[in-house]
Amino acid sequence: MNDRLTGMTALITGASSGIGKACVEAFAREGVKVILAARRTERLYELADVLDRDYSAKCLPLCIDVRDRGSIKSALTTLPEQFCNIDILVNNAGLARGLNPIHHGDHTDWDEMIDTNIKGLLNITREVTPGMVERGTGHIINIGSIAGRYVYPNGTVYCATKFAVRALNQGLMMELVDTPLRVSTVDPGLVETEFSLVRHRGDSENAGVPYENMTPLTAMDVADAVLFCATRSPHVNISEMVIMPTDQASPYHVHREE
Repeated sequence: MNDRLTGMTALITGASSGIGKACVEAFAREGVKVILAARRTERLYELADVLDRDYSAKCLPLCIDVRDRGSIKSALTTLPEQFCNIDILVNNAGLARGLNPIHHGDHTDWDEMIDTNIKGLLNITREVTPGMVERGTGHIINIGSIAGRYVYPNGTVYCATKFAVRALNQGLMMELVDTPLRVSTVDPGLVETEFSLVRHRGDSENAGVPYENMTPLTAMDVADAVLFCATRSPHVNISEMVIMPTDQASPYHVHREE
């Protein structure tokens, strides 16, 4: 276990699957008290039971939708005492919907991506950060994407949301520079999770195409990067980290075996 994490509490959004679930597991293994936040309550309780059994982890499932400000405020102001001081916030909740050019775009898809990826991050951060500032300690780790660095056609709105995450990350660093708080973004390339399945609304055949004939990142690869950011010396802030599969150089440059 890393001594720097001893006694800490982490809140991880989108904790029911993928990168969020892997982050929960990574921090639980280190003895961190973890608040598992997501909409799928049953999955959260199943994960908490597994972590309690395997690591004697202290986990608190928290059913919230990051788009719902009222439910966030209600949930976070009524946390049990042992979980109420959040030291690490991992803003992981996010999604992509569809692969259409803007002139054929679906307004519902756009709203879901913007409300989750941008407003959801803001909603959680707005509720958690004041306590961190008051206590003089805290680390906000945002899960971005290389889509926040390179735009690709037919994914323009999703890319725009991830460009916004990068901008928010940079702005938070500036606004909190006179505090001990740290702000980081971890921006992965291709990661094989439910992400593509969600984007294609359960169409497994199309969802698997991005990962064909190459070796993508795993959710735990990204969680390891998040853990690295969180375990640096207090005077060190990993402001931005890009993590890519060896087979990928950009959204357009992916080596695939014949």
